[in-house]
Amino acid sequence: MAKTVVIVGALDTKGEDFRYVKELIEGQGVATLVVDFGVMGPPAFAPDVTREAVVAAAGGDLARITSGDHKDEAMQTMAAGLAAVVGKLYAEGKVDGIMGMGGSGGTSIATTAMRVLPVGVPKLMVSTMGGGDVSAFAGTKDITFMPSIVDVAGFNRLSRAIYANAAGAIAGMVKIEAPAGGADKPIVVASMFGNTTTAVEHAKGLVEAKGYEVLVFHATGSGGRAMEGLIADGFITASLDMTTTELADEICGGMLSAGPERCLAASRAGIPAVLVPGCVDMANFGGMETVPEKYHDRTLYKWNPNITLLRTNVEENRWMGEKIAAAANAATAPVAVLLPLKGVSMLDSEGHEFWDPEADGACFDAIRSGLKPGIPLIEVDANINDPEFSGKVAETLLEMLAGR
Repeated sequence: MAKTVVIVGALDTKGEDFRYVKELIEGQGVATLVVDFGVMGPPAFAPDVTREAVVAAAGGDLARITSGDHKDEAMQTMAAGLAAVVGKLYAEGKVDGIMGMGGSGGTSIATTAMRVLPVGVPKLMVSTMGGGDVSAFAGTKDITFMPSIVDVAGFNRLSRAIYANAAGAIAGMVKIEAPAGGADKPIVVASMFGNTTTAVEHAKGLVEAKGYEVLVFHATGSGGRAMEGLIADGFITASLDMTTTELADEICGGMLSAGPERCLAASRAGIPAVLVPGCVDMANFGGMETVPEKYHDRTLYKWNPNITLLRTNVEENRWMGEKIAAAANAATAPVAVLLPLKGVSMLDSEGHEFWDPEADGACFDAIRSGLKPGIPLIEVDANINDPEFSGKVAETLLEMLAGR
């Protein structure tokens, strides 16, 4: 049975471009299913899913959004409707891959729909924005961006070549299948930073020795979002969240925040989780000149020429402790919080630059007082990178998994 690529785009202003790509993809033996989200004029050819159906999926008013007077509303409606349509098509088994083409508006609408699909489903966006920062469009999903070089607005020597490459790319992605890799192991995710590498690598080895596959994510904002996106998509068996440092960037305005809901994904997904206040002693800024003036009298550490670490204070640590406790309290599966009483990072150990028992204590006390009765709180008189601590973390998670 032929694989199917869902093509999403504005068939009014870019209809001939999409017709060309549709024919190229079908020439590769791949079926297509075209969804129109244009609002400016009639489509250049009949789609499989009309704009009327897209608007209806969002509960919108087609006459209102095609009037030209409410472009912002039109964008929001078509994005929401397209996401609903694509999600339904995927649930019905009609999506083997998806592609779109457009400028900033078309890219925003198309990628909103792409982000509802699980990681692993081929996603290709040919975009005028493709050569820049596409993080806002990609979110935590595996969307492949192809710079259109010229605008998606008709045919010329360059656009024909780009379109042909795009058609070949998406056709190839949906036709190829990964070779069997033997029995898949249950997946555990772990969060890591340079200052917790020793701890995470030790815990990872212990968990993998028991038959699990551990995926490690760098706690750089995008890393935390990607980890929690996979949890939300249902790929993950358990979470070893040993490096919750992105909370520090959230409260301090650092450059590696993963958002205010960091740590909540495992609780919402109902999977076993271990939470550790790892590297909550540090928020991340760029070079020293990028550190806000309000922090100039604080302890700063030049990690490298492009990264300056800010030592978090008592108030900030108390807030982070409250957030960690709240995440644990929201759990519907086994959860535990472990505290490394001799420091939450490599720098936060006695005699080192970020050693501050008072700040650490504020975080620990907020966790102690905030946790619901019955949630295990395990305190270890060791630094986070000491094997007695990381070993206890792994042991705790494995006991939870054995109990399930």
